[in-house]
Order: sequence, then C-alpha cells, then structure tokens
Amino acid sequence: MTAYDVIVLAGGAAKRLGGADKPAVRVGGRALLDRVLAACSGAGATVVVGGRRPTSRPVAWTREVPEGGGPLAALGAGVRLTTAERVLVLSADLPFLGPATVDALLAAAGEGGGEGALCTDPDGRDQPLLAVYRAEPLRRELALLATEHGSLAGLPLRLLTAELDLARVDAGPHAAFDCDTWEDIAAARARIREHGAVLDEWITSVKNELGIELDVDTDVLLDLARDAAHGVARPAAPLTTFLVGYAAARASAAAAGPEEAA
Repeated sequence: MTAYDVIVLAGGAAKRLGGADKPAVRVGGRALLDRVLAACSGAGATVVVGGRRPTSRPVAWTREVPEGGGPLAALGAGVRLTTAERVLVLSADLPFLGPATVDALLAAAGEGGGEGALCTDPDGRDQPLLAVYRAEPLRRELALLATEHGSLAGLPLRLLTAELDLARVDAGPHAAFDCDTWEDIAAARARIREHGAVLDEWITSVKNELGIELDVDTDVLLDLARDAAHGVARPAAPLTTFLVGYAAARASAAAAGPEEAA
C-alpha cells in the first residue's frame, strides 16, 4: 500500500448552514468528519485543521493562521505536521467518499512524473480538496505563494493547482458531492436511506465502539422485533431483542469457561 498522510480541512464558517458546526453534522448516523476519516484509515498521520471535537479515531489537530484564513492557509498549517512523500487533502463534508476513490487518487499520483492527482466532479470541475499532492512540490508552491502575497490567508486554491502538474481522476457521480447547504445535507441523508447503507454503517459503528467482532443477522433480529411489536406491544420489540442478546451473551460466556467469561 502506498504510504501517505492526510490533511482534512474542517474549519470554515459554514455560512450557508447558518454557522452550524458542519463537520459534526450527522448523515446516516455518523458525523460528516467521521465519514471522511473512515475513507482514509490507511493514512500514516491524520491531521485535521479546525476546532477540536470528538472523532472516531485519533487525529492531530491544528488551526490555520489567522483562524478563518481560508483553505490555503489551512493547508499550509496542516502540511507542517506531515512527513509522508504523498499528502491526501480532503474537505470534511464529503459524505459519499470511500476508500476506492482514495486508492484511485494515490494510484494516479504515483504514475509518471507528475506532482499529484485531483478528482473532477461530474461537471468536469477540479476538486482540489479531493486530491493527493506530492509533499515536496506542495510545500514549495505554498511557500512561494506566501512569499509573493505576504501570507496564504484569503488566497484561492486555484493559485496552487495552477502551478502544479496534476493528473485528473473521475470522481464518479457521488464521491465529490459536498454538503454546503441544508438542502445538500437532506439530499445526502435521503440517498443513504434509499440505498439501505445506513443500517450496515450504524451496525459497524456500534461494533467498533463496543469493541466486538460479530456477524449480525439483521434479518433475523428485525423479524424478531417485528413479531414482538405486532404480536405483543410496540415497546416489547426493543426489550425482547435486548433480552435475547443478553441471554446469548450469558450462554457464550458460560461456554467459554470462567477465565474467558471474566
């Protein structure tokens, strides 16, 4: 696997969300930031530029100077905490980003003598916050821009990408979808519900939180809950599934022996 570090940009005022803490907004039961972190779990160092908040896995935190100075200032702050030859750069509001897109970017960035690779959305627009950059030219261009303009604050990302030799990767119809408005959030939530992914994602998240490895037969559990709800009373559904789970845990512990049970 190609070694890489990742910088996730999680700052910004989120003005079109009324100033809400966008990276913490939940889609399909998980915060947007956690969804992005799940897509790059193979990173060496994970740097998040923005205000500290709970995350699904350990990260290094930093802030741009000045705070609110924009994506180039945030990128300049984040790259100081990376050491890998390649740096994956992501915004924190990509609900459909998956490991396959990350792998495609890393592969494209490793081909030829280019300086990285970025995704293009379905309309052909470059997405510089869905990209892999070679660390040396990235640091070089950031330093040159800071020298030329006095700082990186307020500068547009196109000033960086215009100076780098970058391959283009088709992000497909959803990987580059970002959530700038509440309408975008609603659309992302609806798509996840419609495609039935939210239940599997929630079960995976709960298992990770509880530290258990277990195959869950969701059809059997849902049938059990449905029978209890319709055949007894609605509150009987969660209570019954809890009791069955408790009984299964007791039986498993008893079969394992005293030491394993403890």
